[in-house]
Amino acid sequence: MLKNILLVALGGGIGSVFRYLTNIGILKFVTTKSFYATYLVNCIGCLLIGLLIGFFQKNQTESESLKLLFITGFCGGFTTFSTFGLENYNLLQTQNYITSLLYIASSILIGIAFVGIGIYLTK
Repeated sequence: MLKNILLVALGGGIGSVFRYLTNIGILKFVTTKSFYATYLVNCIGCLLIGLLIGFFQKNQTESESLKLLFITGFCGGFTTFSTFGLENYNLLQTQNYITSLLYIASSILIGIAFVGIGIYLTK
């Protein structure tokens, strides 16, 4: 268990650093603070988690350690949106269309609402 926690922590730390560096890189091209950096990180994270899942499936890699390091750790530290994308992809692949739609809509709407509630409660 401790080994798994350390793998996730290592991957997550590296993923977080890459997210920070990506944000800095985007700000060199976009002079105003905007959603572009987050958008790009989310898109890259979704592509990356897809590449990793595909790679592990193609190579029949059952290494839980590698999955914890790269998928849970790195991708989770880089962006949790990649996991959100993967979970919805899996729901759609298993024809759970309603569940996927509810998950997407409620995550977005409740997420935005909770940000507002959190800000309101701290005032």
